[in-house]
Amino acid sequence: MATTRSQYTILLADDHALIRHGIRNLISNNPALKVVGEVSDGEELLEFLKTTQPELLILDISMPKLTGIEAVSRVKKLYPDIKILMLTMHKNKQYFYHAMSAGADGYLMKEDSDEELLLAIKRVQDGKSYLSPFLSQDFADDVISAYRNNKSSPFETLTSREREVLNLVVEGHTSKVMATMLCLSPRTIDHHRANLLRKFDMKNSVDLVNFAVRNGFVTPGD
Repeated sequence: MATTRSQYTILLADDHALIRHGIRNLISNNPALKVVGEVSDGEELLEFLKTTQPELLILDISMPKLTGIEAVSRVKKLYPDIKILMLTMHKNKQYFYHAMSAGADGYLMKEDSDEELLLAIKRVQDGKSYLSPFLSQDFADDVISAYRNNKSSPFETLTSREREVLNLVVEGHTSKVMATMLCLSPRTIDHHRANLLRKFDMKNSVDLVNFAVRNGFVTPGD
């Protein structure tokens, strides 16, 4: 069936075929919506978008080859008009912070109802932010907007090495131990730590750790 002018186009990105098929079947019952494709990992996603750009991307936060958070950043930079609805099992607010900072437009839980999925799609389609009811008691719309619109998020400016050092700082390792773990000199580690303090505008490591954990810049399992 050809896509009509009135249909809202959607791409599904999830490594679980059953999840994709379930969402596709649900969406197929709504004549205003159209699934234009399915991908199972981040690399497939970027390849698909080279030829077809949907209006909405429903994206699993835990994706092979390219994580959902990384995919959000890539997609938003290359195709800023595509709306992104994260689909996840993670209720930890740090995952939410990462997703919204990267540019996601909504955050839906996999255990949400079918009706909630359609509501989430409608809200994002209307240009609004969406947050799963499972998390809505902890966050307000202005918090969501702040993370979506924070174009100068310090986390986004970190190099991969600085993110490694930040994680190790949060874990409480000394510069000497970190140097051994990363096969670098203690002087180089101190240079990275100084850069972290500067980028986060913190005076010391204690303040840096508290800020990073409180604001979700360090995600469990990173």
